Amino acid sequence: MQIADGLKAAKSGRLCLFGPPGTGKTAYGRWLADQLGVPLVVKRVSDLMSKWVGESEHNIAKAFREAEAQGALLLIDEVDSFLRDRRSAERSWEASLVNEMLTQMESFNGVFVASTNLMEGIDQAALRRFDLKVKFDFLQPTQAASLLQRCCVSLAIAAPDSADCGRVGRLQQLTPGDFATAMRQHKFRPLTSAAMMVKALAAESAGKERGRTPIGFIH
Repeated sequence: MQIADGLKAAKSGRLCLFGPPGTGKTAYGRWLADQLGVPLVVKRVSDLMSKWVGESEHNIAKAFREAEAQGALLLIDEVDSFLRDRRSAERSWEASLVNEMLTQMESFNGVFVASTNLMEGIDQAALRRFDLKVKFDFLQPTQAASLLQRCCVSLAIAAPDSADCGRVGRLQQLTPGDFATAMRQHKFRPLTSAAMMVKALAAESAGKERGRTPIGFIH
């Protein structure tokens, strides 16, 4: 709330939200717009990137103009696609994208929120332009247990017991996005107990662990 109150008073600011997928970066942007009482303009890579020379830069400028005209909070997802370190640029348009984004950020008279899953590799000059850089991380055990309780209330099923809360707290790399996935699964595979909810979350967690396993060779 402190950040929201400060931005409401200042009426402008540049935030970079970073962290793993599903940790709530985009949701925070939506919540922030609601707290500020302003419209929200969301742009993704598919909205801005073009195969035509100069078109991506045009789209970036247009997004900032649209947000400013509406007095809106501008949220750009996957901003790393537009702010890659210019020192490693192999094509002229890669540096041009960064330059255009920086120009628009500096001249924008509103609240700009950028989100990324890949903080590494972002242009250092771009990082200095952000007033705040906020990390969104995996859930802590107490946070996971609290979210489990809220989901059970939403599903109108019995509250989790201490064993359920303990199991969900031990799951690795759990995010709010995993809870959202389990809630969507409920539509066609009903979850009738907290234990079933934890089992669904464990499957999401296990999928991430498998994804981290390096490919090797057997000799």
